[in-house]
Amino acid sequence: MQENQKPLVILRRGQVEARTGLSVSTIYRRIADGSFPAPIDLGGGRSVGWLEHEIEAFIASRVEASRKTA
Repeated sequence: MQENQKPLVILRRGQVEARTGLSVSTIYRRIADGSFPAPIDLGGGRSVGWLEHEIEAFIASRVEASRKTA
């Protein structure tokens, strides 16, 4: 890892819901339509997580879009 690179942090579904304010059904609907970051498979069947930096980028994009229309 390079000196200025942050470590990868994986967020679980509850953390993603809390950070975004979106329900689980909305998250998965947006994943299906390509407007939300896809989860990564953590192995073990149904275990998934999201990369923190992708969720942060999603939130930042929503803030920016909101400010342009306001």
